Amino acid sequence: MKFTGTDSYVATDDLTIAVNAAVTLERPLLVKGEPGTGKTELAKQVADSLGLEMIEWNIKSTTRAQQGLYEYDAVSRLRDSQLGEDRVHDVANYIKKGKLWEAFEAGKKVVLLIDEIDKADIEFPNDLLQELDKMEFYVYETGETIKARHRPVVIITSNNEKELPDAFLRRCFFHYIRFPDMDTMKKIVEVHHPGIKADLLTTALTQFFEIRDQAGLKKKPSTSEVLDWLKLLLAEDMDAGDLKKDGASALPKLHGALLKNEQDVHLFERLAFLARGQR
Repeated sequence: MKFTGTDSYVATDDLTIAVNAAVTLERPLLVKGEPGTGKTELAKQVADSLGLEMIEWNIKSTTRAQQGLYEYDAVSRLRDSQLGEDRVHDVANYIKKGKLWEAFEAGKKVVLLIDEIDKADIEFPNDLLQELDKMEFYVYETGETIKARHRPVVIITSNNEKELPDAFLRRCFFHYIRFPDMDTMKKIVEVHHPGIKADLLTTALTQFFEIRDQAGLKKKPSTSEVLDWLKLLLAEDMDAGDLKKDGASALPKLHGALLKNEQDVHLFERLAFLARGQR
């Protein structure tokens, strides 16, 4: 079972090595990187490449680790007991299975994506240590132990918003997705916009990387944003000549796809003003 990338996802050599190492070691793959660098998409492509179903657990700031295992609805059971419902005698009727439970009881190996784990409370990763390590957990209400029938391929993503506990990191295989260089970005664009004119692509990506390299930028545009920008340029039937700056503005055409806050827009407006004043 080897991941080699797919036709719709450009995976670098070090990324494919990391995925296959995690699968071989049967360890969770912890993937970090800037937002928009394809971390979530990686899990989907690994599932497609290996021919596996994917179970996705999207983490929010309010998500608790217990929700990934199961939740016991004591309120509904109390209400049913007051109404004299027959189902109240079986506590299993009030157990809601979580994403880990789904992955553990699947009839074949699956890919389990735990997406943006750093959004949750700092204790969240620690609360999953034993379950991800031993691939089992205990259901106190029913007295049963749920064990993984087939050990899932676990992929965990993080945007580096907060540090993860050392004990959790020790149990993972780690990979940081570096931001693509010009050549890799061209390959990524070609996957999403096949046949794009070479001069348009080169001019657009040159402007894109110039924006990313600008000192003082609050939010650097990501891979997903440059793909959206190029989609707009193609929809407007623009060519490389249309992207030439006229000197009145340092902002690229349709910059709203790349710059997502007013501070960064004002930064480029000030740069254009200073450039005009120096002439």
